[in-house]
Amino acid sequence: MVTFLPTRPGRLADVPSFERGIGGAESNVACVLAAAGHAVRWVSRVGADGFGDHLVETIGGYGVDVSAVRRDPERPTGVYFRTAEDRDGDAHEVAYYRAGSAASAMAVGNVDLAAVRAGRLLHLSGITAALSDSCLALLRELTAPGPGRPLVSFDVNFRTSLWRDPDGPRLLLDLARRADIVFVGSDEAAAAWGLDADPRAIRDALPEPHVLVVKQGTRGATLFERHERHERNERNERNERNERTQHPRPTTATATATDDTITFAPSLHVDVVAPVGAGDAFAAGFLSATLRGLPARARLRHGHLMAAAALTVHGDLGTPPARDHADRLAALDDATWGTLQLGPGWTTTPVTRAQEEVHHP
Repeated sequence: MVTFLPTRPGRLADVPSFERGIGGAESNVACVLAAAGHAVRWVSRVGADGFGDHLVETIGGYGVDVSAVRRDPERPTGVYFRTAEDRDGDAHEVAYYRAGSAASAMAVGNVDLAAVRAGRLLHLSGITAALSDSCLALLRELTAPGPGRPLVSFDVNFRTSLWRDPDGPRLLLDLARRADIVFVGSDEAAAAWGLDADPRAIRDALPEPHVLVVKQGTRGATLFERHERHERNERNERNERNERTQHPRPTTATATATDDTITFAPSLHVDVVAPVGAGDAFAAGFLSATLRGLPARARLRHGHLMAAAALTVHGDLGTPPARDHADRLAALDDATWGTLQLGPGWTTTPVTRAQEEVHHP
C-alpha cells in the first residue's frame, strides 16, 4: 500500500502535508531482501490507478520480481497515514484506508499460487490475514501442510486497528502454529494472547514452529530453534529393510525427543529517526542470514542490523549495509557489539580498523 508520512510531528488533524512512500509488511521484507542480494518475488494485488503504478514501479526498482502482481480495475490501491511519533507512544496515530482495496480482495482463486510457492521460502504476515475473510482463507491455504510447500515464515504483526473480528488473536495463533519460522514481539504476545513477557511462556504457547523469534524491543531478541533426535530400534530397522526388499515403499523416521537451542542477542544502540518498518527489516535480516545458512547468533544480529538501517531513516525502508559490512559487524565479540552506536548514514560508513580485524567465528 501507499504510505503518507508526515512532514512534521503532531496530530493527523494538525499536520499540513505528507510525503508519499511505500509500505506493507511483506513488500517491505521483499525490498530489503532484494537489496541484500537475494532473488525475491512479491505477489499481491493493487489497483489499476496511479498509486498502483507507484507501488509496482518502486518495489520493482529494488530488484523485486513484480510480474505476479495483479491489477484490479474495480478496487483502489490501499493507503494509510501515520503520525511521526513512536507506535508505542500515546500520541501515535495511524489511519488505514484499506477496506475494499485491491489487496483486501486477494483470494485463493485470484492469486497465482504457483508463483507464491515457487521459492525456497514464503514470508507471510498477520496483517494480510486481518484484511478480509478471503485473505484469511488464502493464508490458511498457504500455511496448510502438504507436498511442495516451501519453508513458511510468518510475522504475527498484530494490529488491533485492523481486526474487527474478536477472534482475530486466536486466528493469528492458529496461523503461527502452522508456520516453520515465526516472528512475534513480546508486547504483541501480551496484547493478543495475554501472555507473560517471558519468551519461554511465548514458546510454550507456540511449540510447533521449528524456529520462533521473540522480539523484546530495545532489550534484544530470543531465538528458539528446535532440533529433533531420531532413534530407531536396530531390530526394527533390519525388519524394515527386509520388508522393503520384498515390498518397496517409502519409510519415515519418528521423532522420539525434541530439544530447543535458545539464543539471545541484545539489540544495538541506535539513534532512532523513525520507528516504523524496523520489525519488517529485522525479519528480512534474519531470513537473509537463514537463507545463507548462518548460525543462530549471526541470524539474530543480522536482524538487528537491518532493523537499525530502518530505524535511522524517516520512511519504512532504509538502505541496508553491504553484505561484507554486515558480516563484519555481526562477527564482533560481545563486548564490542555492546558498544556500537549507530546513527543516520551508518550503513554507508566504512567499518573501523578494530572491526576490520575481527575474524568470523
